[in-house]
Amino acid sequence: MKKLFLGLAVAAGMMTFAQETKTVSTEPIKQEKQPIRFGIKAGGNSSYFSEQKLSLNNQKIGFHAGVLVNIPLSQKFSLQPEVLYNQLGAKSVISSTDVTTGDTNIKTKSDYKTTMNYISVPLMVQMRPTEKFYVEAGPEFSYFINGKNSGNSTISTTTGGVTTSQSVSNSEDINKDNVNKFNLGLGLGLGYDITQNIGINARYINSLTDMRNQKPEGTEPLNHRTFQLGLNYKF
Repeated sequence: MKKLFLGLAVAAGMMTFAQETKTVSTEPIKQEKQPIRFGIKAGGNSSYFSEQKLSLNNQKIGFHAGVLVNIPLSQKFSLQPEVLYNQLGAKSVISSTDVTTGDTNIKTKSDYKTTMNYISVPLMVQMRPTEKFYVEAGPEFSYFINGKNSGNSTISTTTGGVTTSQSVSNSEDINKDNVNKFNLGLGLGLGYDITQNIGINARYINSLTDMRNQKPEGTEPLNHRTFQLGLNYKF
């Protein structure tokens, strides 16, 4: 009889413990997609032409600025269209001479700078290996607005230790009829979200379209090459 009561007590205790024990799920917690966010961005450009070798001497410094919208596709992927005012171009030294005749040294240097302004629409697909860091790639569609060629020639003459310099400058607008209005490029970049709203982004854009309206026969395509570094703010 005692064994019967003891067995019933043990069974009742086990049932009570089972009722009080909470079931813990081992399934991972599903994270929801982030909401669509709008923002603004701006930064600097460093650009040159494809016919030039990469050098600090031929880099044209410009800027970009505009708006963006970030559209999450999943936890790790998002689509980010942008509309930017984009300043491209190049800088180069045309000629440089150094001639000494007797006690007189004459140095001449001629250079030019090309500035080309576009409205650009990058369409970047972003992938986030971590919460704050992302890599991106996608096409960039651009429309030419206007541009300018500016040049400068400097002649420095040194005689008996005394140097005199003379500079001549010229500037002219680029003929729009000579420029291909539409430009297609491919962008590759990476970024980091410093805070929930502020981020930094670096991008390289390789133009795939000849910028000339009519390519001379027997010449290589003339394309833009651009490095961008900027800040963005998402609302």
